[in-house]
Amino acid sequence: MQEQTPYLLIGGEATVAGLCERFYELMDSVPQFATIRALHPADLQSSRDKLFMFLSGWLGGPDLYVQNIGHPMLRRRHLPFAIGEAERDQWVACMLLAMEAVGIEECLRQQLLASFFNTADFLRNQPA
Repeated sequence: MQEQTPYLLIGGEATVAGLCERFYELMDSVPQFATIRALHPADLQSSRDKLFMFLSGWLGGPDLYVQNIGHPMLRRRHLPFAIGEAERDQWVACMLLAMEAVGIEECLRQQLLASFFNTADFLRNQPA
């Protein structure tokens, strides 16, 4: 019997792709997310692709990021960017809206939100 990972519970590849698409659409269009948008390149496709690959493995699906890029080394890869509480909170808020938009069930959404917050908080490199 296959384990019911978050990847499978949210709908697999199609939902993860939709989540990443919606996340970057929101980041690119909602003024509330301007600070984190400014940390990204003008063309968001590479960022979208990397998030999709990362989330696929992070959620328990195919480990695409490791297969295509290598170990995520999240903290090291984010060190060039000033990430404080405001950036963390914008990223998490954007992800919450994206999860709602793709229809991730409330209970699972809340569990994922806690994990997203912890991961985003781990990436902070600016004092509170």
